[in-house]
Amino acid sequence: MRKTLGWLLSLVVLIGTMGAAGSTAQAATAAQPAAATDIKDQILGIPGMSLIEEKPYPGYRFFVLNYEQPVDHRQPWKGTFKQRLTLLHKDVSRPSVFYTSGYNVSTSPRRSEPTTIVDGNQVSLEYRFFTPSRPDPANWSNLDIWQAASDQHRLFTALKKIYKKNWLATGGSKGGMTATYYERFYPRDMDGVVAYVAPNDVVNDEDSAYDRFFAKVGTKECRDKLNAVQREALVRRAPLEAKYAVAAAENGWTFTTVGDLDKAYEAVVLDYVWAFWQYSLLADCASIPAAATASDQEIWDSIDGISGFSAYTDQGLETYTPYYYQAGTQLGSPDIKLPHLKGLSRYGYQPPRNFVPRDIPMAFQPGAMADVDRWVRDNAYQMLFVYGQNDPWGAEPFRLGYGVRDSYVMIAPGANHGANVAKLMDGEKALATAKILQWAGVAPAAALADAGKAAPLAAPDAELDRRDLEREPQLRP
Repeated sequence: MRKTLGWLLSLVVLIGTMGAAGSTAQAATAAQPAAATDIKDQILGIPGMSLIEEKPYPGYRFFVLNYEQPVDHRQPWKGTFKQRLTLLHKDVSRPSVFYTSGYNVSTSPRRSEPTTIVDGNQVSLEYRFFTPSRPDPANWSNLDIWQAASDQHRLFTALKKIYKKNWLATGGSKGGMTATYYERFYPRDMDGVVAYVAPNDVVNDEDSAYDRFFAKVGTKECRDKLNAVQREALVRRAPLEAKYAVAAAENGWTFTTVGDLDKAYEAVVLDYVWAFWQYSLLADCASIPAAATASDQEIWDSIDGISGFSAYTDQGLETYTPYYYQAGTQLGSPDIKLPHLKGLSRYGYQPPRNFVPRDIPMAFQPGAMADVDRWVRDNAYQMLFVYGQNDPWGAEPFRLGYGVRDSYVMIAPGANHGANVAKLMDGEKALATAKILQWAGVAPAAALADAGKAAPLAAPDAELDRRDLEREPQLRP
């Protein structure tokens, strides 16, 4: 358009204003291309976008931002809220990765694995209702997977005008679920999806897959050792709850939401085996004490180090209220049988309702996950699911049907909830890397011809590429 304007102005000068030197100078100036607008100005030119801060990082621009979103995308006139996000800007000529953890957004510069592989930009979005990205007042019925996907769609639509190259969606655990739900509701937005360790609890009341998982994970020696400590923690409930009461007084912990200290104590103990396999490796079994000879303090330290006694306090639950709300309304939550705790467990796995304040209404929607599962089985296109062999959340994974195209499920041997492409077996790692590059539109010719030659395009960066395996709350049915 600028070239056309310049040509027209020059024509006017030639045929009608040759005697006006000032007009000629104006036409020549108009014909010159304008200086490129700074990326920060481009981003802040998006209606509803505002800057919280910019943090320097070598080779990048890193922005912490707010974006004004409708509280209800179906009725956008009913109010807005500010949703926090970050932007790790490389160059508009590079592909972009849309990352979400499904929780709060980190305000420190980080690259997800796909961002490193494609050497691209990364947009990281805070999940709605995680503070400070929470409407005020909060109508909790507006917290669902479609509304969250619509947050992503609206932000992507705005940013795509600036970042015009290919886009990938990614995330781990609840973030992997989020990337999958986004693809289900807005399948034309992304050029590919990389979902890590994404649970898929299709039928909330059918959880036998978890029982089968815990019956065979790791080695019998390790399983027996963990079960013995878990059992011993309930055998010694009285002295260990006395320690819990002291810790609560010292830390200002309260138990209004869950009900009382006893319920919180048992919830932490029942998390123990699950949390071990979620965050630890088989080799870490060596650090588990022998229950029969362990002191009360050793049992306490092992439970606290793996499950965390602060988890079910009011203070520990508060951050994750949106998580438990979604578990009790759409996502579902796992249950397992605990025969080694027979006669000792008073409550079993407690439902998400016990971890959400009672003034927030909840009703479960059994069709939500079944809908997503059917869609993925029949329609997945350029989607990659990565799971860890020893991760409990992989017991109910996403599966692919005959109608899918260019989509994959891969399992990293021996890996936990931190499974990623780098931990896959060599052949699958090469294929996954090649596909990510291809979907992003940046695959070198050598990688297109031979997946074995595919490799991340970005140079390693110990700080940017640090994998912070966030300790998430355990979902309870």
